[in-house]
Amino acid sequence: MKKPLFQSIALLLTLAACAPKGDDLKEQWKEELLEAETQFAALVKEKGLHEAFVAFADENAVLMRNNTLIIGKKAIDERYRNMNSKTLTWTPDFIDVSKSGDLGYTYGTYQFKYTDSTGTDRIDTGIFHSVWKRQDDGSWKYVWD
Repeated sequence: MKKPLFQSIALLLTLAACAPKGDDLKEQWKEELLEAETQFAALVKEKGLHEAFVAFADENAVLMRNNTLIIGKKAIDERYRNMNSKTLTWTPDFIDVSKSGDLGYTYGTYQFKYTDSTGTDRIDTGIFHSVWKRQDDGSWKYVWD
């Protein structure tokens, strides 16, 4: 009778020792979020702003552009539909994730290249800040940009 109890305790202790620690999980989640940012930027380069901003948006995502909120994936789709001739690049300088791993945020620098209404090529640079939410399938989608 005692032998199965001791075996069960030994098994539980072994499993607990092998389980990822909180800090290890947080670092893993930060790497996943960096990968999502990298894939997002690569999709912008490959397919354009429209496809990338729609693909990585949570259904309830919010963008702030020119002091205007663009609320929801459908509105983001409409906003970016004709913006594929513009170029956007960015690099996250900082990434953090909540203890529970369900929310994260990134910030860094961006460069936006476009031709204005007079035909002049322009480059805007600045700082971006994005908030990301882990989806039910484990992927990350932005909820604020």
